[in-house]
Order: sequence, then structure tokens, then C-alpha cells
Amino acid sequence: MKQVELLKNKATEQLVNEVDVGIHVVDENGTTTIYNLKMAQIEGMNQHDVLNKRLVDVFSFHKNEDSTLLQVLKNGEPIKNEKQTYYNNRGQEITTINHTLPIMDGRKRIGAMEIARDVTKLEKLLRENMNRKNDTHYTFDSIIGRSAAITDVVEASIRATRTSSSVLIIGDTGTGKELFAQSIHYGSSRSSSPFISQNCAALPDTLIEGILFGTKKGAFTGAIDRPGLFEQAEGGTLLLDEINSLNPALQAKLLRVIQEKTIRRVGDTKDKKVDVRILATMNEDPIDAISEGRLRKDLYYRLSVVTLFIPPLRNRREDIRDLAYAFMEKYDHLFGLNVTKIDEQVLRIFMQYDWPGNVRELEHIIEGALNFITYEDTISYNHLPLHFRKKIHVKPETIKTVNPQIIEITDVQPLDKYMEEAETLYLKQALQQFNFNITKTAEVLGMSRQNLQYRIKKYGITKPDRNHRDGSLGPM
Repeated sequence: MKQVELLKNKATEQLVNEVDVGIHVVDENGTTTIYNLKMAQIEGMNQHDVLNKRLVDVFSFHKNEDSTLLQVLKNGEPIKNEKQTYYNNRGQEITTINHTLPIMDGRKRIGAMEIARDVTKLEKLLRENMNRKNDTHYTFDSIIGRSAAITDVVEASIRATRTSSSVLIIGDTGTGKELFAQSIHYGSSRSSSPFISQNCAALPDTLIEGILFGTKKGAFTGAIDRPGLFEQAEGGTLLLDEINSLNPALQAKLLRVIQEKTIRRVGDTKDKKVDVRILATMNEDPIDAISEGRLRKDLYYRLSVVTLFIPPLRNRREDIRDLAYAFMEKYDHLFGLNVTKIDEQVLRIFMQYDWPGNVRELEHIIEGALNFITYEDTISYNHLPLHFRKKIHVKPETIKTVNPQIIEITDVQPLDKYMEEAETLYLKQALQQFNFNITKTAEVLGMSRQNLQYRIKKYGITKPDRNHRDGSLGPM
């Protein structure tokens, strides 16, 4: 028996140190008992610097509650796919994605374990690439989609490159309005001149006038001679994003610039000619904006010489697959992974979702999914960010026979109580379909076994009075 126990211990020790994820285990006092080689590599530490020492004596957190291990040790609730940033004993910043679970001896909590993946380098690489984003020039080749809804807009945009008329681009948030604006600029005769973009909602009225038209020294305390965006965009294109957020007085001055092609710096008495093409965007119906006083009617007519309506993603669902694969390739290259496919189940979920955040939301979901991939080559349901999985209304195909049912509302009750009842009902049905097998049910639901067991206990779901050795539910 001693030989068998020795073999088990050695095999466990070797396995823990061979896996390509970090493993960190603490006892009920927060003292490290297991700390594998990969975790030491991730955190830039030696194993002997951490083993048998209290977590808070080795690592620094903004506060102890920021440690996922200490949170689970305190609350006993698993934490899945949690991003954590902290510092080792040399003050080096570390960022990981963690699965953290309580270790139980019956009903007693005796410790916690963490499985971690290093994203420190990925975070740094992403920041570097985002810093270079300002140098990106979008063209019509950057617009992905073969649907009639998008190709019609692309064709109209290409025709708009032939002139210097103003263009009003209308579309929901995240549909890609600036992408079209840049494509028009870089497809026109002005492509060698500046393209400047300004979000009109990002600055207060007291600053936006000086930014747009420039300032003259002495106009106000601290004022200097400084050209505005119109002068900086001379010969090129100025994109005014969310034009309807400008106050009416500034809209009147903008109308004058478009009509007379001259600007006057704040505090100056002289006009200066400018040659700038104006593109403007809105994320609401201009008729509503006019009727509610957010957009001057005369400015609308001046801006809308050419009007483009960018369709929301829900109206061009046939483009979702192409967009998803394009974003997958983008972040696969950026993160240095080897992801080549998206599971068909995931694509079906994408096709059924309404995408209130449009193309931008889809890109963020794909980026988030690749953050959770280690060695796999396919984006699966379990890789989708947890916040997205919580709000989608479709269920994985493998549990398509589960009847979601609707809990009839007889009396209005608190939303959290209603959601708890709905979740309890759904979990019961899923468990019944898989004969109360925790492993299979958890896999299909996209959660860990521990998470499912926690919810079974939390909601008091009745289990069969039998003890299975195959992962099925047994007695408490």
C-alpha cells in the first residue's frame, strides 16, 4: 500500500508540473500548499519563494478582496474566467485569467485552488497594437459583407468619392460609420490630404468651438494662437461624429462655415478661407432629432447632400459568418494563437442574436473568446465571454429538447426572485434530460461541475436517492 501511495503522490506531483496552466492551491489559512512550475513561470517567481508562505505575504493586490483565491476561500463560491491583475514580490505586474474553486471536505471548506492562464504579454501586445490603431487607414476593401443591405451602401459611398459634397452617415452605434467615412476620404482625390475625426459629444461646449475653429492669442485668459480642426484638415476631410450633440449656436456657426467656406478663430475679427470636405454622422433618425430640437433643419439640408444609412447587423445576418471569421483571423494573428475555426453551434447562436452593439459588439465577443483559448483551434460555446452567454436567449443545440417554459406572472415580484425561479426550472429540466449526470449537464450548460453543484445546493434541487460513480448526482 505504501508503494501505491508513493506512486500516486509522485504521479500527481509530476502531472501538476507538466500541465501547461498555472496551478496554485492554498489551505484554509491562505498558505500555499501546491504551486506548480508553470505558475512560477507566469508570476516570475521561484517555487520556494511561494510554497508554505501566506499569499498576502508574497503578492500585492490593490486590496485582499482582489485576490480570486482569497475571495473563493472566504465565500466558497467558484469564480470562472475572471481576469486578475496583481504584483509579484519584485513589483512586476501580472495579468491572468483564472478559474478558482473551493476545496471541500464534506461540508467543510479546507482550501481553494486556482487554474491560471497568463495574458500579461497579450495585454501588452494588445495595448501596443491599439496605440498603432490611429495609423490605420480604412478603405472600401476593409468593409466586410456580401449582403444586398451592405453592398448597396458601399456602391452609394463609392459614387460619393467623385465629389466634395457633404455626406451625412446615419447608423446605430457600432455599425461602422467611421469606416465608411474613411473609405470615402481615401477613395477620393483628397486622399493625400488630412483626414481628421472629432466626436462632438466628447467635449463640453466651452471647448468644442475653439477646437473646431481655433483660437487667437488674448481671446481669453491663457489663449494662444492655435489652428482649429478646420485649418488642420485643409485640403482634406473633417468627420464630425454625433453632429446632433452640438448645441444650436455651434450648429449655426458650422452652417456658416459650410455655406461660406470660411472660418473665424475664437477672439479673432478676420475670416480665413478653408477648403475642407465635411462628413457627419448620427446614431438616430434625423427627423426625430429635428423635431426634438437636437438638429437644425437648415444644417441637416446642408449636410445631407448625400445621405448614407448603414444597416444594423440584425438586418444583414448573412454577413455574420464572414465578419466573425475576419475578426477571428485578426485576433488570432494579434495574440499569436492557432485558431482556425468557429464551431457551427456558436455561429447559429450568432445568427439568432439581435446584436444591439452591432459589428463592434461581434468583434468584442470574438476578441473575448480568443482570450479564453489555450491550445484549441476552434472557438466553441465555452469560450464565449460569460456576460454574453448570460444574455443570449438561444440554448446550445445539445439541449434543444429542454422546454424552457414561461413562468406565469400572476403578481409582480422582484426581478431577482423571478430570475432565480426561471434558472431553477431550467437547471431541473437540463438535469432530467441527462439523467442527473453532473458532468454531462455542466458541459452542455457551459459551466464547471463545481458551479453546477453549487447551484443545485443553492436552489435545493432534489436529487435521486442513489450514489453513482459515473459523475451522476448522488446523495448530499
